[in-house]
Amino acid sequence: MNVLQAALYRWCYSGGLKRLQTQSVILGEVSEMMEERQADSQNTVVEDQDTWHELAITDPVDKPHLVHKESEDQEALLLNGAKHPEHRPLLVSFALEEFEFPSSVCLEEMPLFPQWHLPLKLMAILMALTFLYTFTRDVLQPFVSQSRSDFYKIPILVMNKTLPWTAISLLALVYLPGLLAALLQLHRGTKYSSFPGWLERWMSMRKQLGLLAFFLAALHAIYSLCYPMRRSYRYKLLNWAYQQVQQNQEDSWVADDVWRMEIYVSLGIMGLGLLALLAISSLPSISDALNWREFTWMQRSLGYAALVLCTAHALVYGWRKWVEPKHYVWYTPPSFILASLLPATVLLVKAVLLLPCLDRRLGQIRRGWESPRPPRGRGVTEKDSL
Repeated sequence: MNVLQAALYRWCYSGGLKRLQTQSVILGEVSEMMEERQADSQNTVVEDQDTWHELAITDPVDKPHLVHKESEDQEALLLNGAKHPEHRPLLVSFALEEFEFPSSVCLEEMPLFPQWHLPLKLMAILMALTFLYTFTRDVLQPFVSQSRSDFYKIPILVMNKTLPWTAISLLALVYLPGLLAALLQLHRGTKYSSFPGWLERWMSMRKQLGLLAFFLAALHAIYSLCYPMRRSYRYKLLNWAYQQVQQNQEDSWVADDVWRMEIYVSLGIMGLGLLALLAISSLPSISDALNWREFTWMQRSLGYAALVLCTAHALVYGWRKWVEPKHYVWYTPPSFILASLLPATVLLVKAVLLLPCLDRRLGQIRRGWESPRPPRGRGVTEKDSL
């Protein structure tokens, strides 16, 4: 039995060596052929690349292919490289890019997020203004008046006042153009009149403004959750405990501050939740699954509810600070008062438009009713109301 096994192993080993020798010879021949084809393909591609550059100067639109169509071997080689990734070293990077993108596409002329340019600029301007105002009140004023260095407040505290102020302002700017359009329709007495160009552009970027408002509100929530993690907060907590011991005060419970904190945090959470629903409903996959009435109800009713909650969140945060003179630093009002002005104005105008006399007339206009004496110079278009 052992003799048979040894003979079998010897036969298999000799056969395997022969096969390996045969495969090595075949691989050597194939490698030589591949090297020759690679040299030919590189020469062909370089020649065609030079021709493409010459033609691109005269006519940059009609770009010829980099590979000759008459060369069947070259075309087969390129197709083989596309199907088999291990053969891609035979292709140069320039030819691969031409196969990835159509010849009619010019990447340099394609703008990057064109609908987001103006909303991002508006957000940057609002953030810069609110940051400077908060920095002046919370950092610069103590440094000038009391020689106290509070520059450590810039990364967290100052930014956490800038973010919600900008977020609630952007959210108010989402619904302000709709109110202006409603007032314009009431004044003209018809819905078949075109809006001004600036109002149409404003209305077309409401989605971007709403998403940016949700993004800043989410950042504000994350910043607020990080308050206890700050080293400065721990030092202040120890100082408050030491002062309480020095004053022989057993209980530092202040019911007024407790209720204020509980209410404004709850309002902020509910407002952020509604903003999350609005952001989700604006996704194409979600909005396509809703009919027009459902989408309008969510964007209108839930949007105004979120604006009400966010405005109440800012007002409850201030609580009684708006009547205390010590909070008016350098004769400037607290930031929560200025942040609440624009949303409160939007809500006030919306409440006026909800009066029965105005709401009934606006509903008739949006159903097609026209005033007997419309204003002159009206252009009839197919534009509808919001």
